[in-house]
Formats: sequence, C-alpha cells, structure tokens
Amino acid sequence: MGLSDVTESTSKENTEEIPEAQVGPASTDQIILATAGYDHTIKFWAAHTGACTRTHQHPDSQVNCMEILPDGTMLMAGGYQHIRMYDLISGNLNAIVNYEGITKNIMSVGSQEDGKWMYTGGEDCSARIWDLKMRNLSCQRIFQANAPVNAVCLHPNQQELFVGDHSGVIYRWNLKNDESEQLIPEPGSAIQSIDIDPQGKFMAVVNSKGKCYVWSLSTDDKDTTQLQPKIQIPAHTKHGLACKFSPDSSLLATSSADKTVRVWRTADFTGQEATPIQELTCQNQRWVWDCKFTADSNYIITASSDSVARLWNIKTGTIKKEYQGHQKATTCLAFRDIS
Repeated sequence: MGLSDVTESTSKENTEEIPEAQVGPASTDQIILATAGYDHTIKFWAAHTGACTRTHQHPDSQVNCMEILPDGTMLMAGGYQHIRMYDLISGNLNAIVNYEGITKNIMSVGSQEDGKWMYTGGEDCSARIWDLKMRNLSCQRIFQANAPVNAVCLHPNQQELFVGDHSGVIYRWNLKNDESEQLIPEPGSAIQSIDIDPQGKFMAVVNSKGKCYVWSLSTDDKDTTQLQPKIQIPAHTKHGLACKFSPDSSLLATSSADKTVRVWRTADFTGQEATPIQELTCQNQRWVWDCKFTADSNYIITASSDSVARLWNIKTGTIKKEYQGHQKATTCLAFRDIS
C-alpha cells in the first residue's frame, strides 16, 4: 500500500480528531504515521485523509524523537529524562513501558532490524543499547561521548553505531568488538543528524552550520566500515536539523531552520558540487525538524515548528496533505509504510 493515491487537496476537511470510541487497535499491515512535539501529545493519522485517529498523552515532557519497531507493534518515544513505549496493537492509549533512569533529554532512538534491542542517544553524553526481549528496557551497554549526543544511526550491517555529538565529533562504535574511532568533519559544529542509506553505500550528516557531509562506505577484511569523503554541501543557510536517505538510496533529504527541506540526488555526489533537485517550502512553514520518505521514494513527510506535518510530492514540490492538530511545535515523526 502506498500514498500515490492521495488527493492534491490541502484543505482542513477531515482533520478533526475521531472520537476515541471509534478508534480500534492499529494493524501491523497498514501505514502508520505518528507526530509529536512540544504540546505533550503523540498523534496518529490516517495518512491518506489527514484525519487524526487517536491521541496519546505524553504528560511529562515534550517528545524529542520517535521510532516504530520494524514489526509495527510498538512506538518508542524519547523525552526529557525518560523513554516511553506504546503498544500499537491493543489500542491502549497509555504507555506500557516507562523508563526514567536518565538524567537529561533523549535525542535519538532506533532499533535493531529484528526488534531485539534498541539504541538511544542523549544529552547525558551517552549512547545506550537497551534489551527489548523482556520489555523492561534493561540497559545493556553504554558508550560515553565527550559532549551531549544529538544523533545515533545504526549501520545496515547491524553491528556498528554512528554517534554524533554537540562538539562536532562522530564516533563509529563497533558493537562486535566494542572498539570505537572518531571522525571530526568540522570542529565545533554540532552534529545534528546522521543517516546511512539502506544499501550501506553512503553516510550523511548535517551540522549546526547547515552543512551536509557525505561519505562513501566500504567494508574491509575485518568487516569494519571504512569511510571515504565524498562531498561537502553547503546545504542550508541556517542550522541543519535532519537528513534522511530514501528507501531506494537514490535521494537524500536535508532539513533546516531556514524553513526548507532540500532534496539531493545521490548520483550527483561525484563532483565537488551538488544542486538540489527540489526545495520544499511554503508560506507558513517554520523550522523543519524531521522528515521521512514514503516506501516508493516519491513522497516525503515533514514536521515543522508551525505545528503542522506535511506530505510533499517530491517531483512537483507540492503539498499533497497537511496533518493539523498539534497546539505547539511538531518536532518529530514516526512513519511505517508497507508498499
């Protein structure tokens, strides 16, 4: 199932929240779209219509990051001094797992491909591995950075975590042998986001100066990832916030405090310069904190400080749907699209 049949209308019709009594359990074979931010709620949406189907309360703090487990059964949410996990099958609106043994903000969350463990990064200067098999969020391993951690990304090989901190350092943490290496593309410029394409060919980061760095990846005889600088892009005029590769590895999206998302073709990362193939912006859009591609790589969903999430047609640069309902800045989204 894809999003190609979404109408071009961007009206506010059908954006009212469905009464709770009409909301049933989520299905693991459907499109799941969730957004969250500073209004202490997590909202789920019918992606095709723009209707809010249910709202989970997150009363303790803002939500900084979210991710859906690969099997679609659980939503992980990171906030201030805690991690919450929500059951997407039962329809229970309350978190079923709560972990509060953290001192500061959780800024990044994700999981291993089989859902056996998850990883987080936070302002306590650490990246952590959590055992999910017992559903008790037992912290198994900790990697200590030298500055607050803003971004963590798992390599498709499931054996290496790339950790980016506020001082501009990227750490490659090999989970197999517990060794680590450092990479500093621009000293003093905070690493805001890291992503590796699904094919494991490229790694991209965006930093606090709006620059995007891309490396080509290869594997040596010890199964350790080697990084070769590919291109440096002055992607944005202000603070970079997110970067994300498309599922087919052909595109890279970057977002920024300059109120834009720019889309780049990875095939163009061969020279000294790259030009975006599309810029996604509109009159009311503010800082774009997060973005996710649809499974067919033809559309992208964004979360913005104007409290609105948007579905964009990448080819035309037009908005196909708006998801309105949050009362404050929308800073993160989670999306699972089985096409």
